[in-house]
Amino acid sequence: MTGDLPPEGEWPALMRRAQDGDQVAYRMVLRALLPAIRKMARRRIADEALAEDAVQETLMTLHRLRHTYDPARPLRPWVAAIAHARSIDALRRNGRARRFEIVDEEAMAAAPDLRAPEPGEALGHEREVARLLDLLPQRQRMMVEMVKLREMSLDDAADASRLSVPAVKSLLHRALARLREYGNS
Repeated sequence: MTGDLPPEGEWPALMRRAQDGDQVAYRMVLRALLPAIRKMARRRIADEALAEDAVQETLMTLHRLRHTYDPARPLRPWVAAIAHARSIDALRRNGRARRFEIVDEEAMAAAPDLRAPEPGEALGHEREVARLLDLLPQRQRMMVEMVKLREMSLDDAADASRLSVPAVKSLLHRALARLREYGNS
């Protein structure tokens, strides 16, 4: 297969072959569609990373819905409708996330944190956390320290401890359950 992309007039036939299970045709049509999908997403979304997220979501949707495409019809409008919907979804998700962002950093720095403990009270909390952690078996304590106190991701904690992610989750779950028991007694 060369680096040449098939002309748009061949896309419906390629998609039909892909629907019939031809993996080569499927790869060809996706390669041909990718630049068009990127252009559609970037037309609606200025943020490069967010546009690429929309492109990936579009490709996954095409994969899931390829059986619904009617090869007797042009492919581009069908793909454009999916790309448009995924772009809107990405913008909505991004808008929801930004709605909670604080823009005025100076006001945030000057505002008192009413939830912050008094200086002596914080030391008492730290001692209580240390006491509770000492009650845990070493591996469970290590997972709580990594994931909850140092805010490491599960993947990073797994790498650092040379455990699998499911093992980290299991240790963390058992540790938190045990801490709840200690807290209730």
